[in-house]
Amino acid sequence: MTQTAPRPTLEAVAERAGVSRATVSRVVNGAHGVREALAERVRRAVEELGYVPNQAARSLVTRRHRAVAVVAAEPETRVFSDPYFAQQLRGIGKELTAHDNQLVLLLTEGREDHARVGRYLAGGHVDGALVFSLHLHDPLPGLVRRAGVPTVFGGRPDWDDGVDDVVYVDSDNRGGARAAVRHLAGLGRTRVAHITGPLDQTSAADRLAGFLDVRADTDPGLVAHGDFTAGGGERAMRELLDRRPDLDAVFAANDLTAAGALRVLRERGRRVPDDVAVVGFDDMLPVAEQTDPPLTTVRQDIEGMGRLMARLLLRGLEDGPAGGARRDDGDDPGAPETGPSALVLPTTLVHRATA
Repeated sequence: MTQTAPRPTLEAVAERAGVSRATVSRVVNGAHGVREALAERVRRAVEELGYVPNQAARSLVTRRHRAVAVVAAEPETRVFSDPYFAQQLRGIGKELTAHDNQLVLLLTEGREDHARVGRYLAGGHVDGALVFSLHLHDPLPGLVRRAGVPTVFGGRPDWDDGVDDVVYVDSDNRGGARAAVRHLAGLGRTRVAHITGPLDQTSAADRLAGFLDVRADTDPGLVAHGDFTAGGGERAMRELLDRRPDLDAVFAANDLTAAGALRVLRERGRRVPDDVAVVGFDDMLPVAEQTDPPLTTVRQDIEGMGRLMARLLLRGLEDGPAGGARRDDGDDPGAPETGPSALVLPTTLVHRATA
């Protein structure tokens, strides 16, 4: 068996740098009060020896694990097949990596998974949690709260239990939907249909509300329920065409739904945008630029939302408990000057060929 060389110790670094063990500890743990010349000697010795701090020992001193749980309230098949989650996780991962934190991904599909996640969070393995894709009556918020870990949610929460300090990051789903439907109306489309997302999620409910803000008197037959998947978009589009073959526009709740709808329109011989104009929501480039024709859609900064979730959590861990969540619609949502806040980011309509 090949024997590995012993790991460099704190004492070895101190000897190489010609300083005390305590000085090395302060530099390695980012403490203040060490002269820059000494700190530079320590950093050079750390690099030369390849010293890696013992995380378990460091946690005893700093009470930080430098690990964050990312909890997605979706089954594994959905998370790894939907590019929305890939973009959000990429944003979270970039921000955590930039601050030397590890991402621990936890997925929930059933009651046993919820209990497992609750036990893990309560076990003190992570410094905080980022939770997204919640559904109505989801037990996760209660489990996270009972675990006592600092948490930032992705998406506007929809529960009323007297808690008023919820921190979350979301997009202006309702405003984005209004912009999409007004654009279709501006093209002269009068029979505008909507394929919803799962209405037990606030993003889908807000997009339906935005559609109805503009089309308050819409025929109920022009609304079909989807599930944020391409298959759901196909099923809903067939349903709409069977009910209202005269429809001339579709606002789909997300890009995958729109991609499914476009396939059915093509199968049924409907020209896009001549016969039916289509607008999606998300602007996920792997989807929106690959549809035939390329998709007009509402852009939300999915990766940026992930980065902001992580940034708010890390800032809260550094600064301590915040006084309470506030909505921030300022000009620079990426750099709030105060503690953790609820951030609602703007959306923009991206014009391509479908509308």
